[in-house]
Amino acid sequence: MKLRRKARVAVLQALYEADVANHPAGEALSARLSDEPLPEAAEAFARALLGGIITRRQPLNEMIVQHAPEWPLEQMAVLDRNILRIAIYELCDLSLDTPAKVAINEAVEMAKAFGSDSSPRFINGVLGALLTATPQPSVGDEETSAAYGGLTPQPATTEAATP
Repeated sequence: MKLRRKARVAVLQALYEADVANHPAGEALSARLSDEPLPEAAEAFARALLGGIITRRQPLNEMIVQHAPEWPLEQMAVLDRNILRIAIYELCDLSLDTPAKVAINEAVEMAKAFGSDSSPRFINGVLGALLTATPQPSVGDEETSAAYGGLTPQPATTEAATP
């Protein structure tokens, strides 16, 4: 498994643990990384990804709700919701240097590995709808969160592509 994919999986596990067991996401990620250490660059990617998702949870959730209107966020499968948060954040944060096709493919692959039979199609549909409506989505300025767990977020680039 490639290093960035391993980092994404560790972030997915941390987000899942935070949602299900109410553990701080930063501590959950640290536990995952102590169990399966990653090289420094991959660990930094995982921490930046998790930090950005946690600090921008509300705008990410709003994007999910907007592009999956038939699925209330609280009724959506926990894994699907967190895979979408990861992918949408990667699409929004240009400093992570993840092409849109890669972010979508990685999200679909995580959905195949961890989600239900319908998860890959659902994830692909929501992300496709998002990119059709907004070719370069943005989550806005940094926010703070008590569940942040001491991580240092990477600032999101808010430049929008012109149509």
